[in-house]
Amino acid sequence: MAVETKYVVVRKGEEKMTFANKKDADAWDKMLDMADAFTDWLQQHQPELGEAQAEALGLLLAEQKDAVQHILRTSKLPDIVKEEVVEAAPEASAETETEAEAAAPEKKVRAVKAA
Repeated sequence: MAVETKYVVVRKGEEKMTFANKKDADAWDKMLDMADAFTDWLQQHQPELGEAQAEALGLLLAEQKDAVQHILRTSKLPDIVKEEVVEAAPEASAETETEAEAAAPEKKVRAVKAA
């Protein structure tokens, strides 16, 4: 008989997700906390939003927190989002993408201080 340890994230009495390790479970729980905070904030500032819409937007903001932080810092879309938009465009050919990659300058690495 094998013994398995499972970590279950529970919210409002409902199982949300099961993980094999504590680190992933804690990360998911933290993301859900952030989504709840965004949802509450959205409902306070946009009361005309429905509860389901506020929850969906809160979850999206929490899931995409790195992109949101980048936009807040730089007022620009992160490169990953730009690449996804280019890949989603049906009229973009492989030749066009290759030309764009060849013409793109090398990116500089920038250090950021932790708060």
